[in-house]
Amino acid sequence: MVDISKYSKRPKSELVINRGRYEQYNLRENPFPSSPFVNPKSNDARNNGEIYEPSIRDKENKSIEENFFQVPQSDPNHLRLGYIMDTSYIGRGNGKSAFLVNLQKKINQDFGLSISNELNKCFAIIIVPEPGGKTKTFESFIDLLFESVLESKIIDDSLLSLHLESIINLDETFNPGEYFSDENDLKNKLQSPNWYTENNFDPRKIAQQILANPYLQNLPQDFPLFSYTFLLFQPVNQNDFKKYYQNLKRGKAKLEFIFSHLVTLFLAAGFNGAYIFVDDFERVPDFQSERQKRDFALELRTCLFDGLYTNSKVGFYNLILVLHAGVPRLIQSAWEQSGLEQRSPIFSKVTSKNVIRFEKINLEDVYSLIQKYLQAYRIDQLDSDKISPFTQDAIAMIAELSEFNASKILKMAYEVLERAVDTNTAQISLDFVLAIDEATQLTEQRQVSGISEAETKDLMKESE
Repeated sequence: MVDISKYSKRPKSELVINRGRYEQYNLRENPFPSSPFVNPKSNDARNNGEIYEPSIRDKENKSIEENFFQVPQSDPNHLRLGYIMDTSYIGRGNGKSAFLVNLQKKINQDFGLSISNELNKCFAIIIVPEPGGKTKTFESFIDLLFESVLESKIIDDSLLSLHLESIINLDETFNPGEYFSDENDLKNKLQSPNWYTENNFDPRKIAQQILANPYLQNLPQDFPLFSYTFLLFQPVNQNDFKKYYQNLKRGKAKLEFIFSHLVTLFLAAGFNGAYIFVDDFERVPDFQSERQKRDFALELRTCLFDGLYTNSKVGFYNLILVLHAGVPRLIQSAWEQSGLEQRSPIFSKVTSKNVIRFEKINLEDVYSLIQKYLQAYRIDQLDSDKISPFTQDAIAMIAELSEFNASKILKMAYEVLERAVDTNTAQISLDFVLAIDEATQLTEQRQVSGISEAETKDLMKESE
């Protein structure tokens, strides 16, 4: 007889389903980043800038919108070079990177049309110079700029715009809403040769319509856009542009491509500008000699203001450098000698519109910041006590101990919450934060003093 009791018997040792590690605080996980530096490529909302409280930077956001985004690009006096300048000397981590990431998202959502009341159609990219002096030359800086352009896929977006515009021009009855359900659907269909033939659109006529765009008439004949295969209808994409750029000679050829030919493509696609945010700009001058700083500034002035490039003539690229406190003095001499200071002042005692001052956050900002992170990881949203398990006094002390530096505040909040979980502490109070801070300081003191307190040996006597 077959024993089937295994299906009905239960083990004598049954598992107990415990509460989640952070469940007692109504949290799915620790909402604070253990390493609070923004990485836009991360999938973790705690690290990629997705958790963001815009009210903290209302003043800075208003300044950059009024002085940059809402000024017509057609205005010959629009600002082409600006600075987001930290006013605090407490080090990195004041929230500038998160500010940039969210600015970029806001602009690229509809290419800045809503922000500018449809005066401008612009895209935004972020450049982060490489550490260790790898981006100290203007040439390497331009290479990095083009890498960011490719990463943003704005070339592909431009090519899609040209295709869509050509279809509309060829067929006045064409209604995009009838053919495309959303943005992703539009991209998938317009990049598929089969879609054109299935909907009776002549590939040859579309290609010819694109190449008839008046902006494209003065481009060199080897420009990637002219490599269309009409009969097979194999549209170019940004990979063709990447290969083209890699094969260009260094120096003048690459500068002309970035500041003239690529600008012309963007203009043809309906853009009238772009915002290029350069985070951690100090990584450039930190490794430059005085002469290299001056040469860099001169090339920057030529490409933005005074050269024969298309960009210099229309002011398409708007460069905004992010400067930590103390960085301006590194570039002051180069800016003054190159004439950039006259074109885009940074050291003027008079308040300049192109300088966006990034102020230190206050206590109310800290409450909002902590609440935003907690809210993002709540199991059930609370109508009251939105900063639980922290008390207001505890948050105020964390802010004080962290010198009101956003990154330090988030890191300390992470560590304090971890300690609360380990000690099964129901509420994080002022005394709890102080106790942790004291314990941490004592540990650091023991580590430092351990060498001096150790027993010493007279090696000379022992050798005798």
